Amino acid sequence: MIRRASWTAASPLLLATLLAAGCSDDDNPTGPGGGGLVLTLNGVESLGSGFVYEGWILVGGQPVSTGTFTVDGSGNPSQSSFDVDDGQLAAATKFILTIEPSPDPDPAPAATKYLAGDFAGDTAMLSVADGATLGNDFAGASGSFILQTPSTAAVAGDYASGIWWLDPGGPAATLVLPMLPAGWLYEGWVVGPDGPVSTGRFSEATGADSDGAGPTAGPNGTPPFPGQDFINPLVSLVGYQAVITIEPEPDDSGGPFTLKPLVDMNVEDVGPGVLQPMANGAAAFPTGTARR
Repeated sequence: MIRRASWTAASPLLLATLLAAGCSDDDNPTGPGGGGLVLTLNGVESLGSGFVYEGWILVGGQPVSTGTFTVDGSGNPSQSSFDVDDGQLAAATKFILTIEPSPDPDPAPAATKYLAGDFAGDTAMLSVADGATLGNDFAGASGSFILQTPSTAAVAGDYASGIWWLDPGGPAATLVLPMLPAGWLYEGWVVGPDGPVSTGRFSEATGADSDGAGPTAGPNGTPPFPGQDFINPLVSLVGYQAVITIEPEPDDSGGPFTLKPLVDMNVEDVGPGVLQPMANGAAAFPTGTARR
């Protein structure tokens, strides 16, 4: 057993060595989580209540958790540095970021794999284009919509109360979007003075979306494409925003998710059934790095 007298009697060289080690630790803090893996994220937003982000490294093809964290409303992570076993970290080939329920009943990674990248040296560049996540950069996504209210009889002036992602000349799909992997769905939105309103979730550009013509539609049938009518009460969508998002499944919140591949910042009154193109928003998708 080392007694207190042994410390007081230590040599000046030993004391200097101990003091230097202590100063080194204080001068180079690794932040919450200790160290080992450092995660830097750009454009990653906060999740809804009951969900967290979780990092994973692949070691011998098997996922190893690096820990969970949250992101606040300003985009700041609760933790950016994580203690990871040195041997596992050195052997890791890939980093993957997932969205997980909290509390999480399953220790395995969720299907909602968000950002990922292979380690090249000590750094992995993270994006949604990695094959372990969405597998596409969405730079080729395109689409357009029309204003029309198929759920009502032809009434002069009400066409601006419905939005549909279709070409009435076919009718044909106007959305050019890749198929999504498990854990993700597309969702349409209109955003007005009272905030965003979902027009339904869908996996393909053809076929009705999750809520058909929507809860405010008229009595008539509607075409088998994503869209919604706002008849009861009557709402003009002119001046609104139209957005297509990529949403986690299960969904983390009732609002639009960060990933917005298609956006129109101003719905115009160009007449019924006239196509309005949407801008590609993939350049704003989140990115990041994982450094070991």
